[in-house]
Amino acid sequence: MSMNLAHDRAGPAGAPMVVLLHGIGGGRRIWGGTLTALAEAGYDTVAVDLPGYGGSAAMSPGGVHLMAQAVVKLVDSLDTMRATFVGHSMGGMVAQEIAATAPARVTALALACTSPAFGRPDGEWQARFVAERLAPLDAGQGMGTLAAMLVPSMVGPATPADAMALATQVMAAVPEPTYRRVLQALVAFDRRPALPSIRVPTLCLAGEHDAVAPPDVLRGMAERIPGATFTELAGVGHIANVEQPQAFNDALLAFLRQHVPA
Repeated sequence: MSMNLAHDRAGPAGAPMVVLLHGIGGGRRIWGGTLTALAEAGYDTVAVDLPGYGGSAAMSPGGVHLMAQAVVKLVDSLDTMRATFVGHSMGGMVAQEIAATAPARVTALALACTSPAFGRPDGEWQARFVAERLAPLDAGQGMGTLAAMLVPSMVGPATPADAMALATQVMAAVPEPTYRRVLQALVAFDRRPALPSIRVPTLCLAGEHDAVAPPDVLRGMAERIPGATFTELAGVGHIANVEQPQAFNDALLAFLRQHVPA
């Protein structure tokens, strides 16, 4: 698949590369603070717009594996053989897909507020999840209404107003066709059997109040990935990197400095 993914890049050339992958309601804008923090810490850092988001062209139907292929091709275009992949929510699924299908390209993984599977495609929880998110769109209310409805329910109780505003703005800007297509793709994702095969340093990072990917899910992932580290951030929900960027960046940098020193 040939696709140029829009991205922001910062940090010293030739340093270890870290690739930041956003969630279903995200975009590369959501990584602003992390991009800066990692670059200042000496990492060659790339924040990506996944296919159909921001400045990246939409992909044909095909699911998470096509997103993973597009990210690997981007890394190729940056003349880098290996990178650490940091994935939030859906981005964590993309990172897992890269680890499963192109393990030689992965130096380390940081999987934040994500899961190894969306569950059974025919499951009751999954059907309700999809229906709740599509209802405002099916009613013609658009992504702005969906974002205003969802974001307050996804964050921790003490999330600053400016963080709420950023998360809402970024989600509202996601094209509706992209959101619909990706939501259906996530339902089919399941990389649970691949977890024990991950052989690189891995951080599983959870938010205390995350109801979408609860801490127990991330803790279970860490138990199945050999040598993985589990960290829970207090006071945050599902959008941890936006709600408390300092705490998120500190946890991520502690992991990177231990396993992938700049």
